[in-house]
Amino acid sequence: MASSHRSSPVPRGGRDGIYPKERDTSPHRCRPIRSLPDVCPKEPTGEGRGLCPSVVAEHDRWTVYSSKVNLPAALNDPRLAKRESDFFTKTWGLDFAETEVMPSFYLPNITREHFGPYLQEMAQRERIHERCKTICPNKDDVDAVSSITTNHDKSRAELEQVPKIFMKPEFALEDPATFNTVLPWSHFNSAGGKSSRDVASSKLLQEKLSHYLDVVEVSIARQISLRSEAFFHAMSSQHELQDRLQETQRAVAVLRGRTAAIDRVMCQGPLTALRTALTRNNCVKLHNKLKLMAAVHQTQPTVQLLLSTSEFVGALELISTTKEVLQQELQGIHSFRHLGSQLCELEKLIDKMMVEDFSMYARSDLNRSLRDEPQVLEKVHTPTAASQKERLECLVFGLLRQRKLDFLDIYSDEMIMAAKAIVAQCVAESVLHIEEIDTEVVTKLADQMRVMTFPQWFELLKNVFESFLLFLQRIKATLYVIKNVVLEVLASNQKIRLLEEAGSGAAGQEASPGPSPLQGEAELAYLTHEGLFISDALNEAQQNQQAVVQDQNSVMGSRIQAAGSDSASGTTETIVSREQSFMSGENMMPSDLELNRVINNIQELLYSASDVSHDRCVKVLTARAKDGSLERLSSAEFVCLSQAVEAFVRDTEELCGRRSVSLRGALQSQANRFVHRFHEERKTKLSLLLDNERWKQAEVPTEFQDLVNSIADGRITLPERKIPGPEDRKPTEFLLVNGQKYAVVGTVLLLIRIFLEYCQCVNDIPSIATDMLTRLSDLLKHFNSRSCQLVLGAGALQVVGLKTITTKNLALASRCLQLVVHYIPIIRAHFETKLQPKQFSVLRHFDHITKDYNDHIAEISAKLVAIMDSLFEKVLSKYEVKAPMPSACFRNVCKQMAKMHEALYELLPEEQTQMLFLRINASFKLHLKRQLARLGVVNDGGPQQGLVVVDVAFYTENVAALKSLERLDLNMAEIWEQKR
Repeated sequence: MASSHRSSPVPRGGRDGIYPKERDTSPHRCRPIRSLPDVCPKEPTGEGRGLCPSVVAEHDRWTVYSSKVNLPAALNDPRLAKRESDFFTKTWGLDFAETEVMPSFYLPNITREHFGPYLQEMAQRERIHERCKTICPNKDDVDAVSSITTNHDKSRAELEQVPKIFMKPEFALEDPATFNTVLPWSHFNSAGGKSSRDVASSKLLQEKLSHYLDVVEVSIARQISLRSEAFFHAMSSQHELQDRLQETQRAVAVLRGRTAAIDRVMCQGPLTALRTALTRNNCVKLHNKLKLMAAVHQTQPTVQLLLSTSEFVGALELISTTKEVLQQELQGIHSFRHLGSQLCELEKLIDKMMVEDFSMYARSDLNRSLRDEPQVLEKVHTPTAASQKERLECLVFGLLRQRKLDFLDIYSDEMIMAAKAIVAQCVAESVLHIEEIDTEVVTKLADQMRVMTFPQWFELLKNVFESFLLFLQRIKATLYVIKNVVLEVLASNQKIRLLEEAGSGAAGQEASPGPSPLQGEAELAYLTHEGLFISDALNEAQQNQQAVVQDQNSVMGSRIQAAGSDSASGTTETIVSREQSFMSGENMMPSDLELNRVINNIQELLYSASDVSHDRCVKVLTARAKDGSLERLSSAEFVCLSQAVEAFVRDTEELCGRRSVSLRGALQSQANRFVHRFHEERKTKLSLLLDNERWKQAEVPTEFQDLVNSIADGRITLPERKIPGPEDRKPTEFLLVNGQKYAVVGTVLLLIRIFLEYCQCVNDIPSIATDMLTRLSDLLKHFNSRSCQLVLGAGALQVVGLKTITTKNLALASRCLQLVVHYIPIIRAHFETKLQPKQFSVLRHFDHITKDYNDHIAEISAKLVAIMDSLFEKVLSKYEVKAPMPSACFRNVCKQMAKMHEALYELLPEEQTQMLFLRINASFKLHLKRQLARLGVVNDGGPQQGLVVVDVAFYTENVAALKSLERLDLNMAEIWEQKR
C-alpha cells in the first residue's frame, strides 16, 4: 500500500529538464502534500547532445553528480559513537573538535538585559494576541477540521454496522464456530421442505452480508481515492527510471569502446617495452643470484679447509657472511633450505673445537717445564708454522666473537690442576735424591714429606716456592696476551662506533637536499596522469635499483670468495683478518660492558692464581706439621722457615698485586704452636729447676757474666757460644750488674738466659711479639709464685728436703727477685720496639709483674723482721734486772743479732741491711719497753735503772761493732716511759 502522504500528479515536462510539481488546491485538504522525490532525475548538461554525460570532455569539471555520498550519509557516520557529531568530523577525522572562537573586540557583548525593555513592551500585546487566537480560531482551519471530522464520523458509523467478528484477525470460515455464527442454521432447520419463511430469511441474510460488503468496499475505495496520487506518481517514476537506465547503459558502452581504443593506441606498445625491460632485469638478477648461489655452495668445503688449518676466525666470518646472504639475498631458495641449519651446527662444532683447543693450549702451556722461559711459548712446529702466541690470540678472538666469555674458567681449572702437579713433581724430584725414603713403601706425598729431615724438607719448600714463582710469571704473561686482545677488540668497537656516528651525520646532510623515493613516485604518477610515455623513467629507476642490488650481491659474493681464497692461498695475516672482521658490518663482538667485565675477570684470575699457589704451599706446610715436627723446631730453624715464607709472599705480592693471607695465616698458626711449645718447654724447665733448687748461693760462670754485660751494653740477644780455652776466667761468687753485686741461685741465671731466648725469638719473628710477650709474662709470674711457695711457703722442705728455711735462704730469694725486677724495664723497652702502637696496651702486664715482685720482696723483708721479733719476744720474756751485768739475756740477743748480720751482710747491699736492722732494732726496743713496764723499772736514777743502762750499753756496743752498722742511730732512750 502506498504512503499516507499525498503526492503531486505525474510531471508533464518542463524547460531545461526541470519538472515542477503541481499543488493540489482542493478545499478539503488540510495541508499541502509533499511529493516523493524523483528516483533518477535527468542530468542538466546545458547542451543538446543528449542525456549521456561526456566523460572525456568534462573530466575536470566538477558537478554535484561527482559527489560520492549524500548529505545524510555524511552526517550519519556509523563510526561515531554519538550521532550528534557534526559534519566536519567526516573530512577532518574523529579528532576534530570545535574550539571556542575568540569574541571580536569591535562588537559589544549582547546579553538578555539589552532586550529587556522590548520584551516588557511587547508582553502585554502578546498576551492579548494569544487570548484572541483562543477565542476566535481561523475559519479555514475550522472548516477543514469539521469536514474531516464529519467524513470520519460518517465512515466510522457505517463501519460500526459490520459485526466485529468480520474484523478479527483470526477470522476463518473453516472454523465451525465462526461459520455457525456467520450463517446461523437455525433459520434453515425446519421440519418440512423449504418454506417461504426460510426463503425470506435467506434473502435477508444475503442482503445483510451484501450490505456489509458494500460498506467495506466503499471504505476501501475512499481510502484508495485518498492515496491515488501517490500510486500514480510511483508508477510514473518507475517508467522514467527504466528509461534512464537504458540511456546509462548506452553511455557506458560508448565509454568502454573509447577506453579500448586508448588502450590499443597508447598503452600496449609501452607496456610491451616495459615487460621486455623487466624481463631483462629479471634475467640479470637471476644471473647474479646464480653466481651468489655458486659462491654459497662452496661455503662448507671452504669452512672445512679453514678448520683443517685451525683458522677458526676465518671460518666463523665465512659462516656469518653466508648466513647473512641466506637471510637477505637467498631467502626461500629450496635447494638451500637445509644450509642454514647445517651452518648453525657447524658453528656449534667450531665453538666446541675452539674450547677444546684453548683447553689443550692451556694444559700444554701450564704443564711444560718450569725451567724454560716462563713467558708464552714462542715457536713450536705446527702444521701452519704459526707461533703459539698468534694461536692464542686467534683462539681468544674467536671465543670473544662467539661470546664464549667463560673461557677464563677453563684456564682457571687447568691452572689448579697444574698447581697440584707442580707440588707432586717437586716432591718426586726431592725424593729421588734421598736414599732413606723408599717410594714403594711410603707412597703418599704427605708421608714422604714427614719422613724427610728438616733441612731436606726445607730445601723442598724453597724449590716449591721457586717453581710457583715461575708458574705465576708464566700465567701473568699468558693473561697479558689475552688482555691485549680484549683491549684491541674494545678499541675497535669504539672506532666502529665513531665511524657509524660520523656516517650517520654525513648521510643526514646528504639526504636533506636530494629527492626522496616518495617524490620519485609522485613524479612517476604525474607522468602517468598526463598520459605521456613513461618507459624511459621506469627504465632509469629500474637500472638504479638493479645497480644497487648488483652492488650488494657483489659485496656478499666478494666476502665469501675472499674468505675462500684466503684459506686456499695458505695462512692469512692475523692482524689484517681481525681488522677486517672488526670493520665488517656483522660485528658480533661483545659490548663494551662485557669486555670490561672480561678484563676484570682476567685480573681476578691472576689474583686467583696467587691464592692457588699460596694454598698449595699451605698444603705442603700443613703436611709437614701434621705430626708436630714444626713445633719441635729450634728458634733458628723456625726463623729460617719464617723468612723463606715471608720472601715468597712478598715476591708474589709484587708479581700479582694481591696480598694473599692463606700462607701467612698458616705460618702464623704454626708460629702460635711454636710459641706454645717454646713456652711450655721453658716453663717446664724452669719448674724443674725451681723444684730442685736448694736456695744456696751459686757461682756465676763467665758466660753468664758476659751475657749480663751484653745486656748492659744494649744487646738484647743471645751471644754466640765460645769454644772453651785454657785461659778462660774462673767463675765468680757474685753477678756484677752495673757495678752492683748480686748473690743469686743457679735458677735465676738460667732464667736470665730464658727470657733472652724469648727476646731473641721476637727479634727473629716480629709477628709473634704479642703472643711471646704474653707467654714471657706468664713465665715471670710462674717464677714469682713458685719461688714464693718454695721459700716463704716453706715448700722446699718437702720438695727438696731442706731441714729449715734459713735467713740466708730468704735473703738469697729476695736478692734474686730484685735482679729480675732490675731486668723487667729492659725487657719492656725491648718488646715496645717490636709492637705496633695499637698493641701497647699489652705492656701493662709488666707493670703488674713488677708490683707483684716488689710485694714479694717486701714480704721476705717482713719475714726476716718477724723471725727476730719472735726471738726477742721469747728471750726478753725471761729478762730480770739483777747482777751480774751484762745479763745472759742481752748476751743471747747480741749473739743472735751477730748471726743475722753475718747471714745477710754478704747477700744484701748495705742500704738494705741498714734498713732491715733499723726495723729489727725497733722491734727489740718495743719488746724491751714492754718487759721493763712489766718489771716496774722506771727512769728514776735508782739501782735497777743503772743495771738496765749497763745492759743497753752492752747491746748498743755490740750492734755498733757490726759492719755497715757503725753509723746506725739506735736511739735507745725510747725504752723508758715518761714520768707522769
